[in-house]
Amino acid sequence: MRLFVALDLDPEIRGRIAKLIEDLSGFAPEARWVSPASLHLTLKFIGASDKLEEIRKALGAIKSPIVEVSFRGAGFFPTTKAARVFWIGVEADERLATLAQSVDEALVPLGIAKETHAFTPHITLARGGSGRRRRKSADQSNAQFSLLQKRLDAMPPPDLGTMTAHEFFLYASKTAPSGAVYTKLARFGLR
Repeated sequence: MRLFVALDLDPEIRGRIAKLIEDLSGFAPEARWVSPASLHLTLKFIGASDKLEEIRKALGAIKSPIVEVSFRGAGFFPTTKAARVFWIGVEADERLATLAQSVDEALVPLGIAKETHAFTPHITLARGGSGRRRRKSADQSNAQFSLLQKRLDAMPPPDLGTMTAHEFFLYASKTAPSGAVYTKLARFGLR
């Protein structure tokens, strides 16, 4: 079972992002756009694991305050010139990064590798390519996103609002022909 830990989005934020996807998807019709129902803010990707109960127990021991999160700005990973992922930015104070770090550290004793990259909060909206990894030179433009990049340059940066997260979740991810399907397995309150 493939697992990850994430914040869910408030319905109002999800609705605004869904409208943005609707407005922008025509500028990158060959990209694989995320279903609005699948939107989430990943805190930790665990991957395949059979330690479900141990993970639940470790996550349940985390004590963290509620987190205010704003959704604004947009960009591409790894770079605009070699775009493979289109994302919406996430802004929050140190409580969000601290929560992600707490999740990461709580899982290390279970043999789940600690993150090697800095936490970069974002909401993935679309992925380029066929779904198979392809090597691209750093300066090669991804044609799938070129019209979208031009559209974004011509509009103000998206500002999709702010929410207060009162909980985080352990999710299971299953791949399906229509895309990944996420199921909430456990809820953990923030205090």
